[in-house]
Amino acid sequence: MIERKFVKQNVTEQSIQEYVMSRLSRAGVSHVKLQLTPLGEKITVFSSHPGLVVGSGGENIKTLTAALKKKLKLENPQIEISEITTPNSDAQIVADKIAASLERYGSKNFKGVMHRTITDVINQGARGVEIVLSGKIPGARAKCWRILRGYMKKCGDIAVTDVKFARAYAQLKSGTIGVKVKIMPSGIVLPDTVKIIEEKKTEMTAEEKPEEKEKEEKKEKKEKKKRSVKKKKEHEKEDKSA
Repeated sequence: MIERKFVKQNVTEQSIQEYVMSRLSRAGVSHVKLQLTPLGEKITVFSSHPGLVVGSGGENIKTLTAALKKKLKLENPQIEISEITTPNSDAQIVADKIAASLERYGSKNFKGVMHRTITDVINQGARGVEIVLSGKIPGARAKCWRILRGYMKKCGDIAVTDVKFARAYAQLKSGTIGVKVKIMPSGIVLPDTVKIIEEKKTEMTAEEKPEEKEKEEKKEKKEKKKRSVKKKKEHEKEDKSA
């Protein structure tokens, strides 16, 4: 029963995300997070342009709330917006940008679009970027074009959990072009990274160092001998003078 509850929540979250992204395709929406509360469903929309999501006077939020109630049968959806400060480090926003530029300017300059996007993502601080375009770009036959820059993990747990992956589709007259984007963030700690820890040089005291202690004792003995010899000479001089 508990598993069914979690599966149902994930299905509703995915359907909300697909509907929100279809309605707000030009607002730079990255993803949607659903949280069930006693008051209703709290929906957080992560976007790079919060003003476009809200709309003038909150019209987009009102229409979106009414549509979610009607189509997805949510009781009391409460929409919140979270701004993404670094849009070039988000894979979904980058994929949507590429798809939008292809729809606007065509597929003739697809290489320039890919290279510009990769440089923007690398300048944002990403460790590696991979962009794959598939479709009629340009020409009658379908092709697959891949550009990679930096370091990218292809297998293992890090490739599944930490590498950001997104898809987008550009609808052109010649057909549909698929866009795949993979971004490896800079904050990932790889399992094969080796940290060299330098030993701290602690200064030992004279009590901890036996050799230095012996040297100090020898110096003190020599000084005592010198003092005793001086005193003897002074006594002898006094006796002679008397």
